[in-house]
Amino acid sequence: MKRREALIHLPVVAASLLGGTTLWGQPTKKKYHLGACDWSLHRACNPEVFAFAKQIGLEGVQLSYNSRKDETYLLRPENQEAMRAAALQTGVKIASLAIGELNRVPLKSEARTVDWVSGSIDAAHALGVQVVLLAFFSQGDLRKDDEGKKIVIERLRQVAPKAEKQGVILAIESYLSAKEHLEIIEAVGSPNVRVYYDPRNAADAGHDPYAEILMLGKRKLISEIHLKENEFLLGQGSIDWKHVKVLLDEIEYKGWAQIEGAVPKGKTVEDAYPQNVKFVREVFG
Repeated sequence: MKRREALIHLPVVAASLLGGTTLWGQPTKKKYHLGACDWSLHRACNPEVFAFAKQIGLEGVQLSYNSRKDETYLLRPENQEAMRAAALQTGVKIASLAIGELNRVPLKSEARTVDWVSGSIDAAHALGVQVVLLAFFSQGDLRKDDEGKKIVIERLRQVAPKAEKQGVILAIESYLSAKEHLEIIEAVGSPNVRVYYDPRNAADAGHDPYAEILMLGKRKLISEIHLKENEFLLGQGSIDWKHVKVLLDEIEYKGWAQIEGAVPKGKTVEDAYPQNVKFVREVFG
């Protein structure tokens, strides 16, 4: 490299070496990978979600592992191949997987869901993603359910070794507090069981999402994060997303930010999501 070329590239090199600052001390803007949940885009278990995601400016999609009609959708090779092909054609990545059906058929009460989680590990490994969201809402809610927590811990212990072997994170998303999530994680005893963090859920459950991000993040237990507002566009609800971004930078978060919900009454996904994407790009980069 010639001396002139070296001088041109010096600020970029310096930014890398100095952890996000240039030679002149100016911070570089950290960019987060932005995706959305296929169910929020109204295209769950459907390869067409990738074309729509590209149309509205997303980089990736969080895919549903299964549905009420098809309990093993993403475990089957032909469906995995359809998703790969759609991702390749559009340039939109498969960001992570989720088992939202656990809200209806809970891990705490239905033994067959252990097979779902086990199958999702295989599907994630086959699709080259690292995170599977395990949902604990509605009928799967664990609040004030000590017996349910015990069963969940035992069932996670059954599948955790497989997750570790295949390099897949099982991420708990629930209304539990950060402390309660930590208790479950410690009881399971696996580095591959972590938290899928949703500030909106935390606030709705009466917790402090800003304190919890620091509590969980400093332990490197936040696998991914949802960006959500109930019946509001992002930036028009009560969550301070700029503060969330500051906290995520502080804990050196490097995962995906997935938009979920955030469609006001009277608006369609097609109306709302371009606005949500624009807001997130302005705040998260």
